[in-house]
Amino acid sequence: MKINTVCLRQFSREKSLRSDCSYQSMVSKYYENGDAYYTFNDLFEVREDKIHSDDLTGGFRYCQIGDVGKDGTPNPVDLDFHDRNLLDENYYSKIEKGDVMRVEKDDMLMSFLLPQDPKIKGKFTYIDTASKDILFSTAFLRFKGKTASKILFYALQSIFYPDVAATARIRKGYTGYATLSKDDITDLKFSKKIVDTLLRDRRALDKAIHTIESKISALKSTIRTSSEIINDIFGREFSFDYIKFDELRDQKIYFSKESAFSNNPDLRFSAKFHRPAGEFVMAELRRITDRKIKHYIAEPIVLGASISPHDFDENGSAYYISMATIKTLRVELDDTQLVSDSYYESKQKKSVMPNDIIIARSGVAIGKSAIVEEAFDGVFADFTMRIRFDETKCNPRFAYYYIRSKYFQYLIEIYKKGLQNQNIFPIVIQEFPFPSLPLTEQNRIVDEIQKEMRKQLAINNKIEKLRREIDRVIQSTVTA
Repeated sequence: MKINTVCLRQFSREKSLRSDCSYQSMVSKYYENGDAYYTFNDLFEVREDKIHSDDLTGGFRYCQIGDVGKDGTPNPVDLDFHDRNLLDENYYSKIEKGDVMRVEKDDMLMSFLLPQDPKIKGKFTYIDTASKDILFSTAFLRFKGKTASKILFYALQSIFYPDVAATARIRKGYTGYATLSKDDITDLKFSKKIVDTLLRDRRALDKAIHTIESKISALKSTIRTSSEIINDIFGREFSFDYIKFDELRDQKIYFSKESAFSNNPDLRFSAKFHRPAGEFVMAELRRITDRKIKHYIAEPIVLGASISPHDFDENGSAYYISMATIKTLRVELDDTQLVSDSYYESKQKKSVMPNDIIIARSGVAIGKSAIVEEAFDGVFADFTMRIRFDETKCNPRFAYYYIRSKYFQYLIEIYKKGLQNQNIFPIVIQEFPFPSLPLTEQNRIVDEIQKEMRKQLAINNKIEKLRREIDRVIQSTVTA
């Protein structure tokens, strides 16, 4: 047990009279021990450049906290208010509410949201030439170093990170996370002895960091996302013409015959439904198969279960699988989503088993999917659907990758319906084309996709190792 003795006058130095142990332990180094320090404003300049969504014309790239990798690499989404894709509606909605800012080269960004787990660091990114034109969420603090920017940027994430984490506040409603404010971060203190040591060895540090960053950049240039891998392999296997598809998808004006509106059961007349790109995708898929999803499922596609607040139970043993659970394209169980045993028992028809595929069928996440990889007790949500494939006819993993492919996702986009809250239903999904391949061929394609994904994982592991090497160089400089 660690015990800190704090004088009452120390509490009075912070405007909100913070009494949490980690924060008071941090400030004791300077207020009680008298250690010399630099303030945040001595070393950094906080910057702001919020913009209005009305100022965004044409296509742009946007990045929120979840789009920044553990190594600090931004992975922005491509957006365009004149070609609004509802799969990205959550991004558009945030931007319209003012959650967007510009950045400049050599800016530093740090997430205001920090994990409470000390082993997991918050998100940081350094703006270089490649990322200076990306727009970022205002959930990042934007600041710039007044000297030795790269060195201080990495020092914040290594030797000074415990103090950054101690400054964050645990707030109600942010389970597992603590939050920073601009006032909190500007109250940070930095040991003068450590900073002066880093600045004294600036030339050698800059050289070492540059060498490691060059290796990281070379590895990053070889990275492909899982979506790119899936689409490339499906495109090669079935000779899909993605160039033609992209041309048609970008077409803004097109003409339809009146008969086209009467040739669908519910007389749909929306521009999106009648896009030539949609007709092209359907033709591409029908070229390779005359089979549909319904020919490969073990049972009818099932909609999920609704839930009431009183059905949640922190002492329960089963999980509620909501759209948020699958937002990362994998099932991420959350202990805040545990349900009562009685609720779980009453919803057995809505439970899951390994190899089930859960698809969001409504709202901003419509079309996102995840495959259940391990056995656990769970009930899937009302705004999702469960597809259980017949494993004698279909490899569920092959089906999962196919559902994530750009052609299948585009079919969801043009077939969903509704005004404010769009939906797609099992009766529609089951009619989508499905590649008619023997299991041996499905297995081969799955193996190829997973082989490529393992390569990407190995590259990411190398990048993470190099990134830790920068922390080691910083640490060894101040302890030498």
